[in-house]
Amino acid sequence: MDVRRHRRTLLVGLATTAVLATGTGVAMAENTTSATATTSTASPAPGPTGDGAQKLCKRVPKIDRRIDRALKRLDAGAGRRGSVARLQQRVDNAKSAGHDEIATFLQDRLTFRKSLVTTLKQRETDLAGVKTWCENNGNGAGGK
Repeated sequence: MDVRRHRRTLLVGLATTAVLATGTGVAMAENTTSATATTSTASPAPGPTGDGAQKLCKRVPKIDRRIDRALKRLDAGAGRRGSVARLQQRVDNAKSAGHDEIATFLQDRLTFRKSLVTTLKQRETDLAGVKTWCENNGNGAGGK
């Protein structure tokens, strides 16, 4: 008798919780729908008013360190994880072991990693131009 009462109480509690949760979910959905409707009828958010030069000038040293660190890692020897040389060694090992599928997969990664070196060197050059501009223009103080 006591077990039935506990089971019934448990089931009633679970049913009540489910009803309350469903009711709350419907109310939340209605609120979200009405909020979306008012947002879509309102005027769109304004675009950026500046080019963000001041913030970019502030971040130049940090960006420069990140690029230098990445290039240093990529140009390191075969003993350094993440280097082009290490991945090249893995490709060579896979080919010599006859693991053609692994070699193909690693070769694609190696191709991307080599292109990443080129991209980072270009960014480094572009960032040097930004740094010069920032020094000549008061760290972008004129922009918003």
